[in-house]
Amino acid sequence: MKEAIRQVIEHEAKAIQAIPVEDGMLEAIELIHRQVHQKNGKLVTSGMGKAGQIAANIATTFSSTGTPAIFLHPSESQHGDLGVLQQNDVLLVISNSGKTREIIELIELAENLYAGLPFIVISSNPEGVLAKNANAFIYTGNPQEVCPLGLSPTTSTTVMTVIGDALVVSMMKKIAFTNVDYAKRHHGGYLGSKSRLQAESDKNDC
Repeated sequence: MKEAIRQVIEHEAKAIQAIPVEDGMLEAIELIHRQVHQKNGKLVTSGMGKAGQIAANIATTFSSTGTPAIFLHPSESQHGDLGVLQQNDVLLVISNSGKTREIIELIELAENLYAGLPFIVISSNPEGVLAKNANAFIYTGNPQEVCPLGLSPTTSTTVMTVIGDALVVSMMKKIAFTNVDYAKRHHGGYLGSKSRLQAESDKNDC
């Protein structure tokens, strides 16, 4: 069993190392920066199922690191939640297949609400309708799932999470996000205390 566990870890690690670092990532970072930090919009993430859980995590991590973001459930968007969108926002949608019906419908509804609203796609399918119409496409590398059935989202969601982290960290560097900035947004718990201590240390070093 230990060997089986080790094989899972090695499989996922190799998939992470194989993520293509392409222009799509740079285009996504520039697009988010333009819409959020220059036009005062926000990042709106979305996805169905496991991909939706990753999208929600990306939104909260962006928000806590200086880039306002919110998760929009694609199904709930059809029942009024689409109203959270504003003209200068940017969508970041995740669809491993690149053809998730609810995500395609969300993009269509967003376009009907605000024509030309830009969107970013994270997907394993560069030939999908989402990838071909996106303002920025981020390719996951289409890793094989470590699930023995080859069905359950496992390796694909690991890769999506890492791509999200790469976008967040790149944006933090682009906007020169500091310990002081972090402390203002994350007051409670261990991280809040640690960020305030680090911010105070930064002040003393100046």
